[in-house]
Amino acid sequence: MMTLSPAVPSRRAELLAAGAAVVSVVLWASAFVSIRSAGEVYSPGALALGRLAAGALALGALCLVRREGWPPRAAWPGIAVSGVLWFGVYMVVLNWGEQQVDAGTAALVVNTGPLLIALLGARLLGDPMPPRLLAGMAVSFAGAVTVGLSMSGEGGASVLGVVLCLVAAVAYAGGVVAQKPALGRASALQVTTFGCLVGAVLCLPFSWQLVTEAAEAPLSATLNMVYLGIFPTALAFWTWAYALSRTTASRMGATTYAVPALVVMMSWLALDEVPGALTLVGGALCLVGVAVSRSRSRGSRGSQVVATITGTGAGAETGGTRGAVESQEARETPNAQEAQEAQEPA
Repeated sequence: MMTLSPAVPSRRAELLAAGAAVVSVVLWASAFVSIRSAGEVYSPGALALGRLAAGALALGALCLVRREGWPPRAAWPGIAVSGVLWFGVYMVVLNWGEQQVDAGTAALVVNTGPLLIALLGARLLGDPMPPRLLAGMAVSFAGAVTVGLSMSGEGGASVLGVVLCLVAAVAYAGGVVAQKPALGRASALQVTTFGCLVGAVLCLPFSWQLVTEAAEAPLSATLNMVYLGIFPTALAFWTWAYALSRTTASRMGATTYAVPALVVMMSWLALDEVPGALTLVGGALCLVGVAVSRSRSRGSRGSQVVATITGTGAGAETGGTRGAVESQEARETPNAQEAQEAQEPA
């Protein structure tokens, strides 16, 4: 008798995960515009604390409405590490680094993050590295380099600034890889909320700076900080966790290469900063690379469906997406489709 396994993701589930990823990258791109305004008034630590505090309040309220309890004990190591690295260290160090280097250099160095995610994911999580993913990341990174070089004409870059941006990239990659196992044991909202709380606690030493600077800051800068907390932090990190729980860390990392292209477009529309031809070419390469890295061959998709229907192959045994009712094992087992792609010929 032929039965369809939950391992074959429904079209609706795929669209929801893709939509969640799009929400994250669009909001993270918008964050660069807001940081530029708020960063003129708030110091790096104070801005990070204010952003995390606003995000934690929004996420906490949502948890109460949805009656989300405490995450299971097994999820806490991943939550704690991602909270320290991604919500805490990354936000402070990136704010600081962007004050030391020009925007192009910052974008260039920080965009090594997805490459680090792919390497760490393959090493620590056993993420597959299909040729399409590698090719797409290479194209996107070339686009990020092009955007960075085209934006580096004004301003300068200090050694300290480059080091800070590199630390931010490492913290970002480590946070994503640590978050992935936690999502197999707790909900996306739980992982995001408590990770944000961990980051806020880590930034508490900047409390006095935040209070002092907020008293003198213009309302527009403070509103930008609140916006950063509610949308690019609370909402975007939640939708990111939702999408990450349904695919590999490497593939999600590659998705963030769309951010430089979106920043270029948003700066054009919101700040009237007309991009040059080289910047537009780089942005286009970023988007093309993301499309390639997230594409899947028809052969691997068909093979998974056949294997699941016949009850043979890895596709019948693993669950890459969550159904209405899913087992703990399905949440912790890598997606068979990703494993199949890793063996595709280039």
